[in-house]
Amino acid sequence: MSVLAISITTVALAEIGDKTQLLSLLLASRYRKPVPIILAILFATLLNHAIAAWLGVVVADYLTPDVLRWVLIASFAVMALWILIPDKLDDDENPSSRGPFVASFIAFFIAEIGDKTQVVTTVLGAQNSDALTMVVIGTTIGMLLANVPVVLLGKKAANALPLNVVRYVTAGLFAVLAITTYAMG
Repeated sequence: MSVLAISITTVALAEIGDKTQLLSLLLASRYRKPVPIILAILFATLLNHAIAAWLGVVVADYLTPDVLRWVLIASFAVMALWILIPDKLDDDENPSSRGPFVASFIAFFIAEIGDKTQVVTTVLGAQNSDALTMVVIGTTIGMLLANVPVVLLGKKAANALPLNVVRYVTAGLFAVLAITTYAMG
């Protein structure tokens, strides 16, 4: 599988039911202006994931390829477990009184710090330092694939998703990625 495909798939799966997806729902219901919210998610994700992927490259300079492979396997396994823990929005992550783009950009960028998808992006950057641009593009596309429908469909999308089932299927897919990565080594 290509770096782009792995990046898209990994982040799209990690984002399902994540706090930033809940934030997307909150922003959509508060502002009811999907275009500025989607653009804010795009730009906040590009900036956040570019920094995360770059940090991954910096870390990769100090680790052998075998250690990086085990870090990737471990990260997929941890993600499989982490996905099973439901996320909640903290009170301090509510958007400010600024316009929809600025409020969404700030809220989304901050909510993404230390998030599952940022951690995945860092690991993917470390593993694929020669394809850093593809990692950032892929993780950003994955983020948009998971969040744009939530913004566009608002509350209807949140009520229609059987989140527990989706969470278990997603965790299973991460477990398969861990096993596949192990088997390929």
